[in-house]
Amino acid sequence: MLRGDIKMNKRKIIRNLFIVFIGILVIFSLSGCSLIVSKLNLNQNHQAASKTPATTSTAANVQNNKNIDTQILVSFDEAISKVAEDVKPSVVNIKVQIQEQDIFGNLRQGEGVGSGVILTSDGYIITNNHVAGDAKSISVTLYDGKEYPAKLIGADKNTDIAVVKIEANNLKPANFTTIKNIKVGQLAIALGSPFGLQETVTQGVVSAIGRDVAVSADSLPMVDLIQTDAAINPGNSGGPLVNSSGQVMGINTIIFSTSGTNAGIGFAIPSDTALNIANQIMKYGKARIPFIGIEMGVNTTNIKGVYVKSVVAGEPAEKAGIKQGDIIIEFDNEKIETPYQLLAGILRHNVGDNVNIKVSRNGKILDFNLTLAESK
Repeated sequence: MLRGDIKMNKRKIIRNLFIVFIGILVIFSLSGCSLIVSKLNLNQNHQAASKTPATTSTAANVQNNKNIDTQILVSFDEAISKVAEDVKPSVVNIKVQIQEQDIFGNLRQGEGVGSGVILTSDGYIITNNHVAGDAKSISVTLYDGKEYPAKLIGADKNTDIAVVKIEANNLKPANFTTIKNIKVGQLAIALGSPFGLQETVTQGVVSAIGRDVAVSADSLPMVDLIQTDAAINPGNSGGPLVNSSGQVMGINTIIFSTSGTNAGIGFAIPSDTALNIANQIMKYGKARIPFIGIEMGVNTTNIKGVYVKSVVAGEPAEKAGIKQGDIIIEFDNEKIETPYQLLAGILRHNVGDNVNIKVSRNGKILDFNLTLAESK
């Protein structure tokens, strides 16, 4: 073999080895890329897998929250419906015939409509004085459609409470609560016959308590009223304002409105006052408004309370020792800051009740006990 052939063979061998080496590198490179891609795919799959449960969990939570909200709304709807169904048998529609005088002085017959609340199973019903107080004839329709003629037992314009009686038995009396249990913001449901539409139910909240409204110059101001945004319209008068337990909080009486219809501000007489006056009417045929025998004046002192401008000779305040210039700061263990609050406290009591009155006199706090007399 020639020397040149040997050199050529060496070159050929080296070239072949180089090609093999390059091939091996390429194979390893491709294998590495495959491993990297596989690993990336695994990582991506792992990340996707790790994210999937969280996404699923979030979606499930959203759905669960929606279900809970729906259940709350359904429960709320059912609760309102149950209250309405429970109270309706105790609510009546009242139609009255009244005698009106036209602008020429001629008398003519008119009609009115209102609502009422059953007090006793034998037919005593509470309503407003402005519904039945001046009626020439009264008819009452129960929730089941039965209609009865009614008799006016008595009425009081100062508190706007009246009581009528029908000859019926086994009626369902309403359940009542006290003003002390009423909270601003709690649910309020008004039932009655607005515009004669019997068994109407509206819902809102107790907007305020302790409201005072001067109605006319010839009657006492209406005090301690419950304010509500539950829709009250003409015909709701005398019907109940109830809480979420179906207890009567007050008797619907007046609205503030420029149009004469609901404007979101209605008032109810608290049950404490309404029941007390109604019981007096059932017992005596009239309301016997208690009286302590003072004239109230403007309080210009820095002591919160009711200023005693004068005392009436021979009446309870004078007999007990209360004097002109005293400032009444408590009535029957309730703090008093305004004349309206004092009047509200008096109206919750009966003639003959013994009450404690606390006054401020010349920097001293004095206690007095007196027996309420009947206002003349």
